Amino acid sequence: MLIVDAVLETFDAAEFVQWPVADVPAHRLLALSGRLSPLEVGVAMATLADYNSDSSDRDGAVVDGSALVRRLVEAECVIAPGGLRVRDTGSGVTVAPGCCCGLEDWREWLGLVDGDVPWLGHDPSPRMECVGRVVRLWPDGGDSTDSTETPQGPPIEIPADCLTGILRTVQDELSGFLALVERWADRHVPGLAPALATKLDEDLDIGAPLLKGGS
Repeated sequence: MLIVDAVLETFDAAEFVQWPVADVPAHRLLALSGRLSPLEVGVAMATLADYNSDSSDRDGAVVDGSALVRRLVEAECVIAPGGLRVRDTGSGVTVAPGCCCGLEDWREWLGLVDGDVPWLGHDPSPRMECVGRVVRLWPDGGDSTDSTETPQGPPIEIPADCLTGILRTVQDELSGFLALVERWADRHVPGLAPALATKLDEDLDIGAPLLKGGS
C-alpha cells in the first residue's frame, strides 16, 4: 500500500513560548491533515513563523504570538520546509523530502504525468525517474539527477495513471489542515484568522483546482 503525505519539517520548538506546542515528531516530519491536535497545529505554525522570519526576529527579543502571525501574513511569500513523503507499507521503503525542498512546490508532482521530474531536495537526495508509465523513487540516489547509475535498494513504484488521484488526496489533507489553522487562529490570534487562512491557501497553493478546467 502506498501512503503519500504532505509533511512539514519542524524545528526544535522546546523553547517556543508564544503559544502551546506539541513535542517535535520523530524525524521532525509532521504530516499535515485535518486530524492534527491543536498542539500539533501549534508546532506547524511555530515552524512556519520561524522559517519565514528575518534576522531581526532572531536577535533574542521576545515577540508575541500576534506579531509573529502578522509577519507571516505580511510576508511576500510563505515557504514551508518539507514536501511529499511516500511510504510503501509492503516493502517498508520510505522516501522523504530532502533538505531545502519546499512543500509550497507540491503541485510540481503533476508534471510527472508528462515525464517532468521535480526536485526533491538534497542530503539525502531522493532519486526519481520516469520509466514508461511508472515513476520510480529511491530514498537517496546521490546529488546528480543525471546519473545513469541505479541507486541501491528497491524503489517505490507509482503508476503514472494514479498520480492525479494521489495528489487529490494530498490536496484534501492540506485543505483539512487549513481548516484547523483557521480554527487555531480563531483561538490564539482571532483578528488574523481569516487573513492567515487566505495567505496559506494562496502561498501553499492548496485550494485551486488541480487540473485546468477541473478539480
